Amino acid sequence: MMQLSRWKFVAVVAAIVFGLLFATPNLLPASVRDALPGFLPSKTLNLGLDLQGGSYLLLEVDTKALQKEKVTNLLEDVRKTLRDEQIAFTELVAGPAGATVRITDPGRIDDAYTVMTTKLVQMTKSNQPDLRLTRRNDQRIELLFPQAALTEQAASAVEQSIEIIRRRVDELGTREPSITRQGTNRIVLQAPGESDPEKLKAVIGQTAKLTFQMVDTSVSVEEAQAGRLPPGSEILPSTDRFAQAYVVRRRVDVSGDMLTNAQQVNDPQTGEVQVSFRFNGQGARRFAEVTSKNIGKPFAIVLDGKVISAPNIQSAITGGSGVITGSYTVESANELAILLRAGALPAPLKVEEQRTVGAELGADAVEAGKISTAVGFTAILVFMLIAYGGLFGGISVIALVVNGLLIIAAMSATQATLTLPGIAGLILTLAVAVDANVLIYERMRDEVRAGRPLVTAMDAGFSRAMETIIDANLTTLLAALIMFFFGAGPVRGFAWTLSIGVFTSVFTAVVVTQLLLALWFRYARPKTLPIA
Repeated sequence: MMQLSRWKFVAVVAAIVFGLLFATPNLLPASVRDALPGFLPSKTLNLGLDLQGGSYLLLEVDTKALQKEKVTNLLEDVRKTLRDEQIAFTELVAGPAGATVRITDPGRIDDAYTVMTTKLVQMTKSNQPDLRLTRRNDQRIELLFPQAALTEQAASAVEQSIEIIRRRVDELGTREPSITRQGTNRIVLQAPGESDPEKLKAVIGQTAKLTFQMVDTSVSVEEAQAGRLPPGSEILPSTDRFAQAYVVRRRVDVSGDMLTNAQQVNDPQTGEVQVSFRFNGQGARRFAEVTSKNIGKPFAIVLDGKVISAPNIQSAITGGSGVITGSYTVESANELAILLRAGALPAPLKVEEQRTVGAELGADAVEAGKISTAVGFTAILVFMLIAYGGLFGGISVIALVVNGLLIIAAMSATQATLTLPGIAGLILTLAVAVDANVLIYERMRDEVRAGRPLVTAMDAGFSRAMETIIDANLTTLLAALIMFFFGAGPVRGFAWTLSIGVFTSVFTAVVVTQLLLALWFRYARPKTLPIA
């Protein structure tokens, strides 16, 4: 092990270069970072809410209101479906998780059951029916949402709410907002740099405006921009891949509040990636009327004043649902489906908790973190120099500096958020890294005292200490992973810093230290161990 291996030399040099490249931007002013060539790293550590200051909101998605809305939509869908099939019914009654309808003509119960099963039952993401129909006495049919489907819908509502909140907060220019799910129906929003939680609440409470409008094909975008814009039309920017803008009629044919669902699907025959959508009863009637009168013409799906898709109407869509086709990948189709569903918040959001961290308090936390890190590093430096002398103690300190450099570089490269607990994790990592050096050095002492030759004792110091080092770091890594996957907010920041530190500390305490000792042994040719 005391031989100068080429791969170790290359690995250490590569690690130091990586560390310098990705850690240096943290020391540069913003103007200098912006002027760096594109091939050079320019990302810096993101400071968390407790270091930068900002707002914290704990939001709860009202899943009960979501379930009530789902039942309301079901009533309208049942009413429209039976009327379209000219099946008479009475006593359409809502329940807590579904509805019950009584068919007037006993001879048409089978027809009603079949048509409602065909048109109303859809498959969930887990490939289970989202609605269960059961025949009851007195010519009644009961329609119930299974608990599994309601749970899946609630989870989807939280996911949609997170997307809507993220888009809304991004409009404020807030850098790196942290929006995470907590539990089954709660969302934690941390917005560093935004000191007004009331402003946040106002923004995320707004509903994205989704509309379906016809594209005005009587003029081109260029002609409209040149002053030939027809009355009743407007130019809207586009976010799709086919045009930068469209001329769209101002009249809203169908509004987004009539949309009940949108999912990424595949054509069962061709496998083409598509986006399916579904309207409630009122939206289905309007959409059928619009599509039947405009076959072959494009219509625009407008979200927040921007056209996100403008497909051609291939045929009249009378069933209240349809598909959007195009050159979509699974990712882009799923993104479009999320945007369509994000036209309105799927359920009301209730603010359970809010906090504000002032910028001054964040600056104080940063200063305290700097002082604590400096004190911790100095204490370790003094201890190692006293316990193992200038040579071996100095080598440990060099490895420690490389370790800190790699941690900062790795966190900058992954755009990790540094929090006050993360600083605690950094300090703990430095102590753990030195602990590995202590194990190696003490094993060397034991081997020398047992009468082993110097080179054998140094080799044994590394080889026999490795088992203990790996065991200790594996348990630390396991604890960090548990905290990361089951924790939230600052706990995850601490766990992430600690996890990175486990890998870098093992690398620096073993490989870097071993390389430096091998260089010393090769050129100094010592006869005794300085720490024996």
